[in-house]
Amino acid sequence: MFPVLVVFSSAERLYPKYYVCARIWAKCILFGMGFYPEINRMQQLDPKKNYMLVANHTSMIDIMMMLVIIKQPFIFVGKKELARIPIFGFFYRKTNITVDRNCAKSKQDVVPEARRRLDMGESICIFPEGGVPSDRSLVLDSFKDGAFRLAIAHHIPIVPITFYDNKKRFSYKFVSGGPGKLRVKIHEFISTERMQSGDRKDLKNRTRQTILKELSEDLERKNPQI
Repeated sequence: MFPVLVVFSSAERLYPKYYVCARIWAKCILFGMGFYPEINRMQQLDPKKNYMLVANHTSMIDIMMMLVIIKQPFIFVGKKELARIPIFGFFYRKTNITVDRNCAKSKQDVVPEARRRLDMGESICIFPEGGVPSDRSLVLDSFKDGAFRLAIAHHIPIVPITFYDNKKRFSYKFVSGGPGKLRVKIHEFISTERMQSGDRKDLKNRTRQTILKELSEDLERKNPQI
């Protein structure tokens, strides 16, 4: 798909077509590795609206899963280190918003760029943990403010998403995991319509609690003695 992706990533007006190809690529990766998504949708996305997509982050297949479960075009806001990955990094840099987490100016530049992409009709996806938790025993790491600041500033709903099995199936340890089902839950949306910047912390905590509660309950179902 490389030649096709090069063409469709060459201009922003072609991004919807690029996104279709990216979804095909993601499905080929997942199904080719023996994974099959099982999606529980508590609410459907309106293709005419923008959203802030927020999910827990534990695996290298999280990006592919997001592309598979969300049909309407969105872009990622993520760390610039991903742009160094051969081939993948080329397209990631051209089509998404990259951030240098050690540079204040880079973080500030995200806001106007995100606004511009939202105006183009695209939603945004951010993994608010900022990366895979360094403590692998954590069910869910603390959330950073960026996604919630942007959602409030643009009055777009938060879409909490829980990935249950991605870490077990394909973690950052190359010898772990195996083929099987990848369960995901798209929770009911959280409105930011009447929120102000001062509500950011409450919004962040509410979103994190939604995902944490789901992960904790799933863990209890598997290990009732806990």
